[in-house]
This record gives sequence, structure tokens and C-alpha cells, in this order.
Amino acid sequence: MENFIVSARKYRPQEFDTVVGQSHITDTLEHAIDENQLAQALLFCGPRGVGKTTCARILARKINEKDGSVSEDGFAYNIYELDAASNNSVDDIRELIDQVRFAPQVGKYKVYIIDEVHMLSSAAFNAFLKTLEEPPAHAIFILATTEKHKIIPTILSRCQIYDFKRITIEDIQSHLRNIAQKENVQYEDDALYLIAQKADGALRDALSIFDRLSTFSQKNITLAKAAEVLNILDYDQYLNIVDLAKENKIPEVLFSFNEIVKKGFDSHIFIAGLGNHFRDLMMAQNASTIELIEVGEQTKVKFVEQAQKWNAQQLIDAIEICNHADINYKNSKNPRLTVEIALMQLASLTANGDVTKKKSS
Repeated sequence: MENFIVSARKYRPQEFDTVVGQSHITDTLEHAIDENQLAQALLFCGPRGVGKTTCARILARKINEKDGSVSEDGFAYNIYELDAASNNSVDDIRELIDQVRFAPQVGKYKVYIIDEVHMLSSAAFNAFLKTLEEPPAHAIFILATTEKHKIIPTILSRCQIYDFKRITIEDIQSHLRNIAQKENVQYEDDALYLIAQKADGALRDALSIFDRLSTFSQKNITLAKAAEVLNILDYDQYLNIVDLAKENKIPEVLFSFNEIVKKGFDSHIFIAGLGNHFRDLMMAQNASTIELIEVGEQTKVKFVEQAQKWNAQQLIDAIEICNHADINYKNSKNPRLTVEIALMQLASLTANGDVTKKKSS
């Protein structure tokens, strides 16, 4: 049986132009190498899974390629990786400093990548200070961290700092499309959008979810299966409840809510999500605000269709009802009843033209 390699490793970028969503950093680094203006101490900061270690490895290899210390089969010499999470003592840093003194046997530079640098002890940081301030001409340090605030200011002031940003939903979705095509995985575009949304700006998380869904769905990723695996309420469930509320079908609305609760979804998350759904319908009524809805393109079309059935005042009232239920949920002795009252109010909004709503104060 062939060993399975997770997508995050299999498709780890090998060149700067394949790094997703960090062009402001990759362009700067490429220019710095070309113009020989690379600092000797760099600090890569940003959330997990956005490409810090990947960029550090590409940069280290590019430096090696430039000074000719890459073997014929592509192996790059003079690159040393240290994981500060497991090598965080002052002795580990002293050992590193001892190594740094010696010039490389091949090529011009030794590149040291220190990952999770915020995990170093304060004694280790202090031992590192002098070397970082005046490194030997042949040494380049690339530090990476998810928690910049934990690094002492004296280290920060000695480094050129690069802030990595969260990757946008669109960039992650586009990357997932490419991988799905290479892996012959069938997919619905909105399902990939949902994965990208759930990943919260971290590409590694998105690829991990993609692998899990690909296995679960036997290489056919649909929006319904994605919602099931990620334990997210499907947009269709909200669309259905809002349609029933528009037709004043109180029993059907309550039955649909009961089915959602039986599937294990939290009532509080449901009512907050329903309020957000009405907010999205409000945005869908106007062409200039439609881009503020964070859903896939096919789902966006459904939102626009549903939004036409409601007038602006009804949607404002609906948002207020959901917001009140959301606020009162935790203080209620019977939280489920709070949600059911809100649903009955929503289903009565269009009953007799203008209905006065009772709001809990």
C-alpha cells in the first residue's frame, strides 16, 4: 500500500511565486536577494498555516542557489533548522552560537531557520542577543513565530520584521480548486468556499479539511457533505426556515427548528446564524452591498432570490427579533423557548401587513 502524503506537505510551495496570498512579502524577499540587500536577521510573524516556515525554507534555498552551494541533485547545503519548541534552553542556543562561528565549507552563507522562536526561555533569548546584533558575515538568521508579542523588544529591534497576513477566502478557494483538479476530486465551488471560510485564513487548516472531506465523500465534495463533516448549519436550512416564516407557517418553522436541534446543533448558534442570514438578505437587496456577503457564488444567487420576497423594514424587524433572542438567550430560564418565541414572531411578521412585535426588554 502506497504511503498517503497530506496535501499540506505534498503541495508545499517550492518557489516564491507559488506561495498563496503573501505577495507583499515574497516580492520584497526576491528583490532583496536580487539586489543583495538581505538583512542578516529576519523575523517572520503571523497566524498559523499562512506560509512562514515555507517562505523561510524557500528563502534559505534561494540564498544557497545564488552562492552556488546547491548540489547537482538539488540538495541545499548550509541550511540548519532548529525547532525552538523542543530546543528552548540556554544550552541549545549556546551550541548554536558555537556552530555559527565557523564559516561554511561550501558557498558563502550559513542559513539558520529557528521556528516557534517565542518558545525560547528568557535566558536563551539573552544568550542569543549579542550574536543576533553582530552576526558573523557568513550567517543569516530567519526566525519564525505565531506570537510576536512574546518576543522581547531587544530581539525585535535587531530583526527585519515581516508580518504575514491571514489568507483571503478567495485565495484559499482558488488554491483548493487547483489541488482538486490535480487530485481528480469532483467538487462544488460553494463547498470549497465553505472550507476556506472555516479555515479562518490558515491554508494548512484548509488543506487538512480538504483531505478529510475528500476521503469522506469519496472524491466528490458537495456543499451538503462539507456542512455535515464540518458540523455547520447548511445555508439551505436557513433559506428553508426563512421561506416558511415568509408564508407564516408557524408549525412548520418550529418543526424545522426541532429537526436542527435533534441533529445536535446548539440553539444559540442557530439563532445567531439566523440573524446573520437576515443581515445577508438585507445586503443582497442592494447591488452595491452584495459583495459584503461571505458565501459562495451559487449560494449568493439563492440569497438574492430570497431577498426579493421581503421588504427592507421586514428584514430590519427580523434582524432585531433575532438579535433580541441572541442577547436574552443566556439569561433565560428556558433558552429553547426564547428561540421558539423569536421564530413565531418571525413567522408572524408578514401575517397582517404590519404586525406589532412584542420584544423582551
